[in-house]
Amino acid sequence: MKAVLTGFECFLLLATALPFVRRPYWWIRIFDFPRFQLAFLLLLTIVLHLSFFYPHSSGGFVLIGLLSVALLVQMYFIYQFTPFVAKRALAATKTDKQNRIRMMMANVKMDNTNYRRLLDIARDTNPDLFLLCEPNRQWCEGTRELAEAFPHSVLQPLENTYGMMLYSKLPLEDTEVRFQVMDGIPSIFTTVVLRSGQRIRLYCLHPQPPQFNSNTEDREAELLMTARIVQKSGEPSIVAGDLNDVGWSYTTKLFQRISGLLDPRIGRGFFNTYSVFVPFFRYPLDHVFYSEHFKLVDLKKLPRFGSDHFPVCIELQYEPDAAHQQEVPQADAADQAEAQEMIEEGLEKAGEKTVG
Repeated sequence: MKAVLTGFECFLLLATALPFVRRPYWWIRIFDFPRFQLAFLLLLTIVLHLSFFYPHSSGGFVLIGLLSVALLVQMYFIYQFTPFVAKRALAATKTDKQNRIRMMMANVKMDNTNYRRLLDIARDTNPDLFLLCEPNRQWCEGTRELAEAFPHSVLQPLENTYGMMLYSKLPLEDTEVRFQVMDGIPSIFTTVVLRSGQRIRLYCLHPQPPQFNSNTEDREAELLMTARIVQKSGEPSIVAGDLNDVGWSYTTKLFQRISGLLDPRIGRGFFNTYSVFVPFFRYPLDHVFYSEHFKLVDLKKLPRFGSDHFPVCIELQYEPDAAHQQEVPQADAADQAEAQEMIEEGLEKAGEKTVG
């Protein structure tokens, strides 16, 4: 039993160390995700080790010390998503319905056919914008009644699990469907006109996740290319979608520094959206980042509907003065250089991949 426990402890140490290797290999990047789970297992193994095999040698004390350090490392990454940290994205303190925007998004899971349940959730939520990730033609047909409530839409259903559909009650302008990095993986870029007439830029993304024998260069490239577009525009902006990354990963933090966008979950919670079916292994994969021009009205996870993702709803309020009240992430020259290198590598490697 001690040998088995020691072997498992060594695995946990390796899983903690690997993410510090900043390479896009899938077998490294998958350990960016389970920080909370690894922290729990590290704590459990420390308690078990001390309870049953109290160290009587220097090697045993060293192992307990390493496990303790690994636990602190994991906690460092996820600590900012606890209520013990100050909220960087401020809450709205006044009501301005003309400048409010409510957005719902859901990864539908392409082979899920529970259209009615999702439509019912959307009706109860009453969003201004409704983003669906992974829809195919069957999902487009199954949810066609959305066109009655949402007069503006951008429909890109695909049969490869990377389709995307955006429905809006608010006017959309300058809309593009871009395949930024890989053919078969679209992004939607558009301008949303609020009821006040204020225009905001919306970027909807769904890059590939790390998976067996598929590295993450293209995901990094798409996120960072979008970050640079946001940075250069300087306009009120929202980036939303299933980004197949977690808020505490190095890539997502670099994305935030390059784009200057806020994460409303910092100081508020994890808002884990995947996987519905495995409660212990849940991660926040569905994200909404936004510029300092907005304040948060509400953020919540919605009920399940048959997909492996929970839907999410966020409501924001455009406030011009908010830009001077919120501290935004900032990139330095080293960040810019690293982003450029990652983009170039991603574009190069994307040409060698195919989307199923």
